[in-house]
Amino acid sequence: MKIGLYFGSFNPIHIGHLIIANHILNKNLVEKLWFVVSPQNPLKAERLLLNEFNRLHLLILAIDDDARMKASDIEFYLPKPSYTVDTMTYLQEKYPEEEFSIIMGSDSFKNIKKWKNSSVLLENFQILVYTRPGFAVESTDECRVIILDAPLLEISATQVRELIRDDKSIRYLVPEKVREELDKSRYYK
Repeated sequence: MKIGLYFGSFNPIHIGHLIIANHILNKNLVEKLWFVVSPQNPLKAERLLLNEFNRLHLLILAIDDDARMKASDIEFYLPKPSYTVDTMTYLQEKYPEEEFSIIMGSDSFKNIKKWKNSSVLLENFQILVYTRPGFAVESTDECRVIILDAPLLEISATQVRELIRDDKSIRYLVPEKVREELDKSRYYK
């Protein structure tokens, strides 16, 4: 089975993430899509992150009615900080019958050469890159890279957190179940 792995902090999950995931599934580029919650991205400040179990819970709420999607906590049990190459190696060993692809934005892809063992990722995995404003991807030498023109919204997790802190509405920026949980639990206040 073709499984797309959408890595991220998802701090919190928002509609923009879900639109990209749905687009990739609708294009039949993968059969299933796993959101891989990164407990600690080596390129992000840990102090700004909600606890990984809370972020996972919000993600589960966001996708619980879509059987094509799965929330994965696989990186919770691997050494921190999380490196994509280590996770991919682990998943290949654990699920040898599956064919994994990596999903990322063009902003991340621009920096992929700085990632730990990036050549292993580029040589061994299909990478689905959705373009983000200001981060155009020119043609690539890597034959396993597919550049997508996915629908994008100008929404970021940072923006959602700032609206919450400012006591502003996040309705329509996150799924309703996520909004209700954020409000109830007072996350990011």
